[in-house]
Amino acid sequence: MTARRRKRPLAHTNNRDRWMVSYADFITLLFAFFVVMYAISSVNEGKYKSLADSLGEAFSNEQQGNRINPIQIGSLPTTIQPIVLDNPMTTVAGEEERQLSEEILEEREQLGRASEQFEQVLAPFIDEDLIAVKKSDYWVELEMNSEMLFLSGESELSKKSLPVLKKIAEVIKALPNMINIEGYTDNVPIENIKFRSNWDLSSARATSVVHELVKDGINPARLSAIGYGEFHPIDDNKTELGRFKNRRVVLVLMSQAFARYGASDEERAKLLNLAPSAAVSKP
Repeated sequence: MTARRRKRPLAHTNNRDRWMVSYADFITLLFAFFVVMYAISSVNEGKYKSLADSLGEAFSNEQQGNRINPIQIGSLPTTIQPIVLDNPMTTVAGEEERQLSEEILEEREQLGRASEQFEQVLAPFIDEDLIAVKKSDYWVELEMNSEMLFLSGESELSKKSLPVLKKIAEVIKALPNMINIEGYTDNVPIENIKFRSNWDLSSARATSVVHELVKDGINPARLSAIGYGEFHPIDDNKTELGRFKNRRVVLVLMSQAFARYGASDEERAKLLNLAPSAAVSKP
C-alpha cells in the first residue's frame, strides 16, 4: 500500500491590511451617495418639467377612457392669490360718500346762484363800496358797512337800512341754509351806559340785523348772531378809511354740509381743508 501523503498544514498568516478593503468600499459608496445627492439638487428645471409633461401626456393618452388627469410635477406656487370679497361696510361708506359729494356739488351750484342774485339786487350799493359779495364753494358772504346800517355808536338799525335787508331776505328766504350774522367794530374804545366795550356793540348790532331778518320772514332757527368786536380787522385802524372798512356787519350764508347742524366735526374739518380762499365778486 502506498502511504497517503500528509497535507501540510497551511501556514496561518495575520494580514493587518484587510481593513483597507472595507474602508475603500465605504468611501466608494459614500462618494456615490454624494454624487447622487448633487445630481438631484442640480436638476435642470426646464428639462425636468419637459420630462414631467411628456410623461403626463403619455399616461393621459394611454388612459383616455378613464380620463385620469396626470399628476402635476414641479414647483408649487409660493404665493396664493387671495379671494377679494366685498366688504358691506366699505360699500355702505362708499355710497354715503358719493351721496355727500352729490349734495355738496348741488349746494355749491345753489350758493353760486344766490351770489349772483345778491349782485343783481344790491348792485347800487356794491358800486358805492357799501356792500361786497364774497363767494366760496361752501359759503357766501355779504359784507355790509356799518355806516349804511347804523348811526355812529348805535345798535338800532337806521331807516335807510330796512329796504336793503328786505332785499337780502327775499333772496335767502327760499334757501334752507344756516345764516350767521357777524358784527365787527374799529379799535376806538367805547364805554357808556349801553355798551361796556366794542364786544357789546358788535354783538348788539348783529342781533339787531337778526331781529329784522326774522321780521322779513326768515326762520329764526336758521339765524345766529356773533360779535367779534375790534379783533378781526380787514384794514389798518390807524387811518380813517381803515376804521371805516372795519366797522361792518357780515352775513354768511353757510353750506348745509358745512353748517353746525348739517355736518359732523370730521366733515367740517375736511371741508375746511378743501375750501379755497374766498374771492370778492365785483360787477
